Amino acid sequence: MVNRYTIEEFIKNTEQVDKGQGFFELETPRILEVNLDGLVWAKSGAMISYNGKIKFEREGILENGIGHMFKKALTGEGTALMKANGKGKLYLADSGKKIIILNLQKEAIHVNGNDLLAFEPSIKHNIKLMRKVAGMMAGGLFNVRCEGTGMIAITSHYEPLTLRVTPGNPVITDPNATVAWSGNLQPEFQTDISLKTFVGRGSGESIQMRFEGDGFVIVQPFEEVNMQTGSN
Repeated sequence: MVNRYTIEEFIKNTEQVDKGQGFFELETPRILEVNLDGLVWAKSGAMISYNGKIKFEREGILENGIGHMFKKALTGEGTALMKANGKGKLYLADSGKKIIILNLQKEAIHVNGNDLLAFEPSIKHNIKLMRKVAGMMAGGLFNVRCEGTGMIAITSHYEPLTLRVTPGNPVITDPNATVAWSGNLQPEFQTDISLKTFVGRGSGESIQMRFEGDGFVIVQPFEEVNMQTGSN
């Protein structure tokens, strides 16, 4: 069925409407509105529109100390995040992915670097390279630890699924389908040689993330090949 509209009907059906949800507002399931009056961190390249007076600046190489400087120099992912500063409405999106807003309350969560869309300045962030897997996957695997009180927006291809991790019941995931996990979990990487024998599947399929303890893991029904935070 083809939807046909007059111009007036189309505008009425798709125009921006203030929902009164505050700083972060889901304008559509795949477009985030930021009601900006100050600063917000966002994924570089995620801006699709804005109004008002907003200045954009990429995260500086010394933004978070000397440790970050070396990490950025070694990995080349120093332009993954940007700061938007000013007053107005900012619209963010990432390849049509579904957006989920999480309100952290003195909590921590690890987010796949490719799936972090935006977060409030009250949230502390630290980009981490999983060195154990760097030799197994092209470019390694990056995640961003977000901690504190405030909102973050993460993205998922299609509808995400959250899996509980409990003591004695580990959860195994495909790294390319793993979106985020609770801050207290530290995944280990394991390989399954038998998976390499499947016809038509990439060798990366043999690498798995193993979560043990008490927490949760968020997965998506899609495998993102490039997991680097610098991709966009």
